[in-house]
Amino acid sequence: MVKQKTIKTEISLTGVGLHTGKEVTMTFKPAPVNNGFTFIRVDLEGQPIIEADANYVVNTQRGTNLEKLGVKIQTPEHVLAALEGCDLDNVIIELDASELPIMDGSSKYFVEAIEKAGIEEQNANRNVYVVKEIISFTDETTGSEILVMPNDHYSVTTMVDFGTKILGTQNATMKSIADFKTEISESRTFSFLHELESLLDNGLIKGGDLNNAIVYVDKEISASTMENLKVAFGKESISVTPNGILDNLTLHYPNEAARHKLLDVVGDLALIGTKIQGKVIANKPGHYVNTQFAKKMAKLIKIEQRNYVPVYDLNQEPLMDIHKIMSVLPHRPPFLLIDRIIEMTDTYVVGMKNVTMNENFFVGHFPDAPVMPGVLIVEAMAQTGGILVLSTVPDPENYLTFFMKIDKVKFKHKVLPGDTLIFKCDLITPIRRGICHMQANAYANGKLVAEAELMAQIARKQ
Repeated sequence: MVKQKTIKTEISLTGVGLHTGKEVTMTFKPAPVNNGFTFIRVDLEGQPIIEADANYVVNTQRGTNLEKLGVKIQTPEHVLAALEGCDLDNVIIELDASELPIMDGSSKYFVEAIEKAGIEEQNANRNVYVVKEIISFTDETTGSEILVMPNDHYSVTTMVDFGTKILGTQNATMKSIADFKTEISESRTFSFLHELESLLDNGLIKGGDLNNAIVYVDKEISASTMENLKVAFGKESISVTPNGILDNLTLHYPNEAARHKLLDVVGDLALIGTKIQGKVIANKPGHYVNTQFAKKMAKLIKIEQRNYVPVYDLNQEPLMDIHKIMSVLPHRPPFLLIDRIIEMTDTYVVGMKNVTMNENFFVGHFPDAPVMPGVLIVEAMAQTGGILVLSTVPDPENYLTFFMKIDKVKFKHKVLPGDTLIFKCDLITPIRRGICHMQANAYANGKLVAEAELMAQIARKQ
């Protein structure tokens, strides 16, 4: 299993937003496990948090735009691409304006900042969605299509056709995320002259200049347009180079436009919120089709995770039998509700209980139609989690475990005599000061039967 990663220390960058033209200071900060990528608007009251979540995408005109409860984050795709490209999982991005800095129109400066801050592993395994079949999304209006197919690692290929002589058809491929820094990160955003004229007329790209966007000249420039461009970019003179680009900006790659489209795909798909093991192929990608695909993937992953049932070999010798369990837990029959511990790491524990008709609670709990009480399923999950937290002290027999909070409890199926219950408890946050906050799930008959967020604390016996 690959461990989650964050940055070692915080680091700030200052620039201007491409569309707003406003100066913005952005600070990358380390984040706890399972945090993902989150934005914090420090310029607003209460410093609201906006998660990098595809479900918050509200607009994809000239970039990806997020909004949560009226709070906006504009054009985060280049920053998200850098975070993904550096193979990170958890980072907080603080902003004092709505739009992220454009810098040179690529992810280069963000990657450099992340490397300067340093990267460190965290004490939790990374959640990766393994693609098992082709999943696709097509925009019928534009013909744009993006799909992912099974592969042994994450890779991206983009195929673009701009319908102009100046660019024509281009392709780009990132064989693995390790290639992002050297092959993709410095590919800059671009625009065609006819688009630029429209954007300027509508008061957009106020932070644009000829150093952070490649402008391809796909039409003859009139004298009036040339004068408008001089004013917009604050230049005394503007010319068209032999390869059809405004001014003297030099391409990093002949297919830089296709590479930048790939960069955008990486950034937009970061909004899925889960790493992907699969081969992504995007034909004529754009922010709309990218983010619609991200929404579809996020929904499929959520459904699959909800229905996921772990499989364990119950014939294997357990990590802890009932005697070892009783040497750790203070509970005793009839209130000891787990029979075995199957697996345990620093971040999760798996327990088991055989439910029989001889259980004391069946005497009074629907004896003619016995059903295991839901509260006892929750208690059994808590006892399983108790094994995990008590494993952090050298003398567990001298401690008791007490509930602090039970939240988001759901019962999905009945548990009957003859069922074998499997309990899996995963830490939501690291154990600190004897406090254990965990996501607990109970499974039986190949189904999730109950789930809850539990918080408990161990205390030394008086």
